[in-house]
Amino acid sequence: MTTQPSFKFFDCDNHYYEAEDAFTRYIEPAFKKRAIQWAQLDGKQRLIVGGRVNRFIPNPTFDPVGKPGALDEYFRGRNPRGADLNALFGELEPIRPEYRDRDARIAAMDEQGMRGCILLPTLGVGMEQALLPDLDATAATFRAFNRWMDEDWGFAYKERIFAAPYITMCRPDNAVRELEWALERDARFIVMIPGPISTDVGMRAPGDPMFDDFWRLADDSGITVCYHSGETYYSKFMPAWGEADYMMSFQALLGFRSLFSGDAIQDTFANHLHNGLFLRFPNLRMAAIESGSAWVFHLFEKLTKSYGQIPMIYKEDPRETSKRHVWVSPFYEDELAGLLKLLGVQRIIMGSDYPHVEGLADPASYIKDLENFDYTPEQCRTVMRDNGLELSVRRPCPTT
Repeated sequence: MTTQPSFKFFDCDNHYYEAEDAFTRYIEPAFKKRAIQWAQLDGKQRLIVGGRVNRFIPNPTFDPVGKPGALDEYFRGRNPRGADLNALFGELEPIRPEYRDRDARIAAMDEQGMRGCILLPTLGVGMEQALLPDLDATAATFRAFNRWMDEDWGFAYKERIFAAPYITMCRPDNAVRELEWALERDARFIVMIPGPISTDVGMRAPGDPMFDDFWRLADDSGITVCYHSGETYYSKFMPAWGEADYMMSFQALLGFRSLFSGDAIQDTFANHLHNGLFLRFPNLRMAAIESGSAWVFHLFEKLTKSYGQIPMIYKEDPRETSKRHVWVSPFYEDELAGLLKLLGVQRIIMGSDYPHVEGLADPASYIKDLENFDYTPEQCRTVMRDNGLELSVRRPCPTT
């Protein structure tokens, strides 16, 4: 049964399941063998990425696929019988049309009461690290991916589906050209993974001055930059703890990785604030998607101490800077009352993670979790509608 709030909501964390040719349809011929390929291994379709079998998604064809919300209770911390993941997944189903067709998705959104959504990758957020250190192949792969996305979904389809082009920063000049291309096609959001960036001069923080041309364009155009969880550089640290140096989406829940405290999203925003990115580019708007909100509390605790110890490196309290520039989409199972007190209602956005198994089967039911933490009807509308709609409109930098 579909929950029906009194308003049409805007979901800041919706996903497609990539078409099988999402990475190959527009790949430049010179990079075909260095980018992403399909192979038949042991009777199954597998992705070969960077010359290695990629295991980020167990079945990258997505047919069949898990039902939306199948792991809802698990992600709320409830598995009293200790069932294994295969049992919790339940019966898989054939891929639904709305996972790959934009008009079918609009019809599904109408049934769900959804006014609009940010539409984000499933496979895409796990491919960049697997392609590296081949910087040129990485850049070419995501150029191809974005052109597939534009063709199949569009970047502002009917002012309701806002697919976000994926930007890799590994080649700064290419990142600028990709953003220019996306802006010409009316993109409202772009997406990237958090963490340090591989470049031809070594690892660099994303706020390093070598990327200032990119951030200047994002600042001038007023596009919203989304950081989404995925395979990050932090996977390189895992072998030291006896874990694999790559991420398998659901197997990660069973190992030490689920307890590892290294948090790329927290460190990314900490570094942006420490290095003054938002002071250099005061019109930037960023959203943290599918990364929960526990990191916000940890970051603000560290910022409080840092500002007390070395206020001379900040032009203002960095917590206030963060609250001016960063929107957060908490997990529905998070401590939503504390987040409201910390950030205020204007910087919280809803994200259902539909149609993923770890998300909500009924995106509108997000309102129940807000109400459980005593959000007022007005606050529910702000979080579930107004804030997302605001971010979907580009806010160009005022000219002087």
